[in-house]
Amino acid sequence: MKRYSIKIAGTQEAAFACEEGDTLLGGALRSSQGFPYECNSGGCGSCQFELVEGELKERWAEAPGLSPRARARGRRLACQCEPLTDCAIKVVLKDDAVPVLAPLRQTLNFLGARPLTPDMSEFCFRTEAADFLPGQYAMLGLPGVEGARAYSMGNLPNGEGLWNFVIKRVPGGRGTAVLFDSLTPGDQVAMDGPYGNSYLRTGNDRDIVCIAGGSGLSPVLSILRAAVKQPELSGRRLHLFYGGRGPEDICVAQIVEDDPVLRERIELHTAISDETAPGAEQWTGNRGFVHELVRSTLGERIPTFDYYFCGPPPMTDAVHRMLLLDYKVPAQQLHFDRFF
Repeated sequence: MKRYSIKIAGTQEAAFACEEGDTLLGGALRSSQGFPYECNSGGCGSCQFELVEGELKERWAEAPGLSPRARARGRRLACQCEPLTDCAIKVVLKDDAVPVLAPLRQTLNFLGARPLTPDMSEFCFRTEAADFLPGQYAMLGLPGVEGARAYSMGNLPNGEGLWNFVIKRVPGGRGTAVLFDSLTPGDQVAMDGPYGNSYLRTGNDRDIVCIAGGSGLSPVLSILRAAVKQPELSGRRLHLFYGGRGPEDICVAQIVEDDPVLRERIELHTAISDETAPGAEQWTGNRGFVHELVRSTLGERIPTFDYYFCGPPPMTDAVHRMLLLDYKVPAQQLHFDRFF
């Protein structure tokens, strides 16, 4: 397999190798370069760069992470570009983007799925080892689907090689159609990972708040499962806020109840947002959007926590705006990866 040399223009030493068929972002992170990124799917625009010399192939030239203005300036997305020759690129590397674990390409064997709600299940896979940080995600290459899909692990890293993903069916989505309708035990899927910077941090004395909606439950479950096992976090209060359209979406209560360690440590807060959803008339819990529940529950204490949040873009945007703008929570206390 060919390997291309990718030089960071304007530097004397920064360069990395990228294998044929790999993305510039993948090659950089596999070489422990601090290439900034978030979604790895073409949506967020965090991995923009400029091509100085060489030739590239763009997997998704119309990816929404680039504005027309950025395209006109010659910007490209590293997560969507494969080198065809040696290249020189212009990008500002960041120390905090250097991966703790370099992503690897592996093959996963599908074990089976466990339904959690009418449109959300936990999908279980196995490979030789499962090395990742709690809160990270992997890119899955599904049979017959063009382009990889990002899904977060809900379990903990382990030597048994188990990779569990809580995934919500997307109406009309090709990736989730394969997962929910076609995949059978014994099938294999390609995996590239781990990725993501929204993983559990332990180097402070703040209590922890996790906020999720939909399949955003997966990474925060991993974070909370890790937090309850960390001796240095034994005195921390752990809050989990989870929102859904209606009562049938609130599977998290049963998940926490079934796990004695989580049940003992986690303060669970749930809310539904759609008054017309099935079962809403009988719901006796909180109503409204999950960020509003955070506000009403924590109040003026909001700036004192570390936050991990994941879910639909409107939810994560609302949470981010509230924490950053309304309560001036320092950015280093906010941990999330943007997905679209």
